[in-house]
Amino acid sequence: MHQLATDPGIIAAIRAQNTANAGLTEADILAQDKAWRAEVGTASTPTISAVASNPASAILHKAKEGSEGLITEAFVMDNRGLNVGMSDTTSDYWQGDEPKWQETFLKGPGARHISDVDFDDSSQTYIIQLSEPVIDPDSGKPIGALTLGLDAEALGNL
Repeated sequence: MHQLATDPGIIAAIRAQNTANAGLTEADILAQDKAWRAEVGTASTPTISAVASNPASAILHKAKEGSEGLITEAFVMDNRGLNVGMSDTTSDYWQGDEPKWQETFLKGPGARHISDVDFDDSSQTYIIQLSEPVIDPDSGKPIGALTLGLDAEALGNL
């Protein structure tokens, strides 16, 4: 997990999005989240596709594919809780109202969030989410957060 949180490509993508989104208002964020949610499961997905096709998403997808089924999903968020990259489409764009972002990004270096085990209908598996802040190597301050969804049954077999 820490290897992904310190990946130069992930850090560069978060830095770029933090700069690009610096002027967003709460209304802007909620509108983008609403657009994302409306696209989930449809054929037209310009908002989702912009994130799914970027270099950060490629890094996360490769990590998931190389995990031999342990990682069920991976995504990174910016300093507002908006998705920067993802291995799979998330149900929403804004994670800033959720513990995975609030308990990591807002608390800073060394913070962790571990979710309860939950049944994921789409994959028909029990999963657990682990999250940690992504720290800027220059400033030592959080710039975003990383979440990995892990197959709870596979974890039990380690």
